[in-house]
Amino acid sequence: MTKSFGGQVAIVTGAGTGIGFDIVKQLTEQGASVVINELDPELLSQAIQKIGAGDKLIPVSGDASDLSVIDKMVQTAVETFGQLDIVIANAGITSYGSFMKFTAERFEQLVNLNLRGSFFLAQKAAEQMIKQGDGGRILFMSSVTGLLAHPYLAAYGMTKAALKMLASALVIELAPHGITTNAIAPGAVATERTTSMTPDYDKIWGGFIPTGKVSYPTDISRTALFLVSKESGQINGQTIVVDGGITSICAVDEDTDKPEE
Repeated sequence: MTKSFGGQVAIVTGAGTGIGFDIVKQLTEQGASVVINELDPELLSQAIQKIGAGDKLIPVSGDASDLSVIDKMVQTAVETFGQLDIVIANAGITSYGSFMKFTAERFEQLVNLNLRGSFFLAQKAAEQMIKQGDGGRILFMSSVTGLLAHPYLAAYGMTKAALKMLASALVIELAPHGITTNAIAPGAVATERTTSMTPDYDKIWGGFIPTGKVSYPTDISRTALFLVSKESGQINGQTIVVDGGITSICAVDEDTDKPEE
C-alpha cells in the first residue's frame, strides 16, 4: 500500500502528548520520517516508545523557543534524512489570568513559546526549503481563542491571533518558493492536559458545541496531515477552524431568545 508521506521529512514540536503526539504518530504511519520535539526528555522518550517508528523518528528535546534548539531540529532533519519538507509548530502553552493582574513574567513566557518559537522555526525551516528548491509545508497551531474573546485568556488569545496573521503574512515571501503556510484553530480538545485540569471535560464542553461533542487529537491531526500533504497545494495563508461549529454561533439565553409562538 502506498503511504501518503513516504520519503518526506517533518519536524513537529511539542509532541510528547496530545495533538502533537497524534500528528507524529499519523505522519510516521503514513511513511514520513520525523524529528520529534518535546521539552521534557522523559516524556519525549515515552512518546517515541509508544509510536514505535524505529529509525524514522529522531528526538530533539528542549525549549522550542530556544534558537539553538530550533537550529538543532533543522540540522538534525537535514543531516539524518537529507532534507526537510514539513514543519508543524505545535508547541505552545496556555496561561489563564485576569488582564489587570497578568504579570510581565507570564506574558514573556507566553510570547516566547507561542510566538517566538513558531516564528523562528518557520524562518529557519523556510531557509532550508528554499535551498532545496522543492517547496514545503509550514503549519502553525492557532486556536479559536485567537478568533473570539474568552474570559481570562487575553494574553493567550493574542498570541494565537498573531499566529493566524503569521500564516497569512508569510504567503507573500514564501509562496513564490512553493512553500505554503497555514494554521489550524482547534476548539475544545480532550487531551491529557485538558481532561486532567477539568473533570468531565467532554461532558461540560460538549454541551456548548453544536455537534454535541468535543474534538479529540485525531480530529486535529487529520486536518494537519491534509494541510501538509501534496494535495493541499492551493490552500495557503488560511486558518482552518476545527471546533464542531462553536465559533459559528453566538452565546444565547434560550428563554429570552425563544421565538414567539
